[in-house]
Amino acid sequence: MFKRILIANRGEIAVRIFRACRELDIEPVVVYSEADREALHVQLAEHAYCIGPAPSAQSYLNTEALLTVAKAAHCDAIHPGYGFLSENAEFADECEKCGITWIGPSGDVIRTMGNKAAARELMKSAGVPVVPGSDGSVKDVAEARRVADEIGYPVLIKAAAGGGGRGMRRVFDPEQFDDLFEEARAEARACFNDDEMYLEKLVLNPHHIEFQIMADAQGNVVQLGERDCSIQRRGQKMIEETPARVLTPELRERMGEAAVAAARAAGYVNAGTIEFVLDPSGEFYFIEMNTRIQVEHPITECVTGVDLVREQLRVASGLSLSFTQDDINLRGHAIECRINAEDPAHGFMPSPGTVDFVHLPGGYGVRVDTGLYAGCELPPYYDSLAAKLIVWAPTRLEAIRRMRRCLEEFVIDGPTTNIDILHQIMYHPQFIRAAYNTSFIDENMETLLAWTNVADASADSAAKEA
Repeated sequence: MFKRILIANRGEIAVRIFRACRELDIEPVVVYSEADREALHVQLAEHAYCIGPAPSAQSYLNTEALLTVAKAAHCDAIHPGYGFLSENAEFADECEKCGITWIGPSGDVIRTMGNKAAARELMKSAGVPVVPGSDGSVKDVAEARRVADEIGYPVLIKAAAGGGGRGMRRVFDPEQFDDLFEEARAEARACFNDDEMYLEKLVLNPHHIEFQIMADAQGNVVQLGERDCSIQRRGQKMIEETPARVLTPELRERMGEAAVAAARAAGYVNAGTIEFVLDPSGEFYFIEMNTRIQVEHPITECVTGVDLVREQLRVASGLSLSFTQDDINLRGHAIECRINAEDPAHGFMPSPGTVDFVHLPGGYGVRVDTGLYAGCELPPYYDSLAAKLIVWAPTRLEAIRRMRRCLEEFVIDGPTTNIDILHQIMYHPQFIRAAYNTSFIDENMETLLAWTNVADASADSAAKEA
């Protein structure tokens, strides 16, 4: 096992990895930007190094600074967490060249699976269902338009190197195709420094289902069940749950087998996620692979009893998986709500600032992954995720009730958050019946905001009376 690991990230995931290292008697080394000088992961660590100014490009994306710290601190390995450099093939390669173990798949695998067009072709060759679309990337708007005419509208324009909903445009009207294609390509160039594009048939109102996989260097690949990530805003997940109520046992087995086949085809090692869309008819299609630990990994840990970050560290050190497929049995139901510093009433605008007071919920079956504390700063330079609230219960209805209670207890004074709207979702009939899909937020946003305003007015009235 490693003796010392550099955690190349910030926020709640840096704290999560830090704790896993401590439990394995590995010495964690953390880094921080000038804006994160007082962050929780920095305060917990014995070894913390400033790697640059607040902007990500000058700090958390500064590969030279990260490798310099790793070598100076005599680190055996680097854990990239999620976001930032976690899916950067060149950085993974540089780590290996420096004799530092990269905790994740190889640079070549990241490169292949990170290019969505190349990943599609690999999945097709492995017999994994893919959404009808272009054969690889398209060279220009004219070729893209021809493909769109062949597969039929609506279509989805996607950046080959994209992620997080960036570099994507839905096209329903052929007359809008050229403008939307150029918009998507410009966004991809700005976000990923890569304007390679491809096309897919747009599957309307699907469920977004992802399967967690773990693989070791000895050739063992195991899937740890699925997560339903369909409640999203602007392509960003808000709520995830497992198991997915929409799946029958037979469909779950087929999708799990496809996920394992996908990982084997990629020559995958470490933690990853195979993402599918499930259409209303019950057909599923591969859309992408995330070559890293996911934000929503805790709910899988809750229902399987597997510590995924601990397993990442073991596998990266050369050990075999500590479990087999037969050992994986989903127990109970888990839900995660992403607590973001953002304002749902104003288009989910980020709301950075000082946290004046925070109260975290607790109790049986409750977990909060966060870097929050009273007086901490939520800087404007990074993702708005402030905390992850995770609950487990024997049944889905009990998990929903537990989540309602926890959201009512969760207090963050200072920045505006999405806690109220998450609470309203827990009462929505479509959510309670698991009759939702990726269009849920778009279709119900007005209602959810109205409910929130009524709840706020009632609370204000009660406060005045008291």
